[in-house]
Amino acid sequence: MHSKTRRHDIDWIRVIVFDILIFYHVGMLFVEWGFHLKNNVIVDWIKWPMIFVNQWRLPILFVVSGIGTSYALSKKSGGGFAFERFKRLFIPLVMGILLIVPPQVYLERIYNGAAYTSFFDFYPSIFNTGPYPDGNFSWHHLWFLPYLFLMSLAALPLFLWLRKEDNSVVLFLKRSFKKRAGLLYLFAIPLILIDLFLEGDYPVTHALVGDWYALTWFFTLFIYGFLLVSVKEVFWQTVEKLRYISFIMGMVALPCLVWLWYNLDPSFWIPIARQINCWAWILAIFGFASKYLNKPSELLTYRNKAVYPFYILHQTVMMLLAFYLVDLNIYYAIKMFVLVLGTFGLTWILYEFIIKRVKLLHLLFGIK
Repeated sequence: MHSKTRRHDIDWIRVIVFDILIFYHVGMLFVEWGFHLKNNVIVDWIKWPMIFVNQWRLPILFVVSGIGTSYALSKKSGGGFAFERFKRLFIPLVMGILLIVPPQVYLERIYNGAAYTSFFDFYPSIFNTGPYPDGNFSWHHLWFLPYLFLMSLAALPLFLWLRKEDNSVVLFLKRSFKKRAGLLYLFAIPLILIDLFLEGDYPVTHALVGDWYALTWFFTLFIYGFLLVSVKEVFWQTVEKLRYISFIMGMVALPCLVWLWYNLDPSFWIPIARQINCWAWILAIFGFASKYLNKPSELLTYRNKAVYPFYILHQTVMMLLAFYLVDLNIYYAIKMFVLVLGTFGLTWILYEFIIKRVKLLHLLFGIK
């Protein structure tokens, strides 16, 4: 359905978005929003850059996952693809639930005064206390993996149909974008409808069960990624052509959205502004990345292979550092610097000197 030429810009977007995730999770320690640990001083201004990236950070990841699925499926049968998803998503998820997430829950419980004598005293409780937050069983930041695994399997029949040569939907989109690039903005309409009809009744939980708004929204974006990359070069030409318009749309929509939050909540207009803002930033990022980042580099090759283990490990490393830092009476910027540097640095050491060199860990951390 598309050229097998690797899109280096998509690899860069994936790497950069996961880097932003580390900064974001460090930020969560310092703002008033609910999180597992909290700094002893709340720093209000930090939430503003976090609000900005919040609008597109997860949505673009699902679009990129749909694009990646298109490349993965182009070389495999349906069964081969399903097995590959099992290895790359389900096995790391199980490993993460059993080994990576429990230290986070333990640190939170100890911080809040639980009487466990050691981590080994705590560990059996993940199996007999029920799901987090009341119990200790959780996938925490790894929620992305079960969502993506189920979406990959649910969308497989549709994707197998879309990848056929001369697929009528793909040909229609190709013709449409060539005639009128702006039609790409119409993809925001289903996102707006999902937001209007589901967001109010089903706030995002990342618990999978009953998380209907998040599931529907992310699933739609995931399908968009597969569908749009199937249009091949026409899609990339279109987002490049629209990149400045998309950027301006995002720059206008974001302050409008913030104004609506503060002045008209709840409002019919909030879902409209939110999804226009989201889709505009996604298209702007794709457009500028296609123009300037679609070139190979040794750094990118290294980072692209490391990005999945970094995602799996980073929050546990960060929580371990934060446990000892949050109550110290030192300037918050110093804490943030130590947390960012320490999280990147220690995660890199674990990846470079252990995970990368032990073959069994490749399977557990989803490394190809």
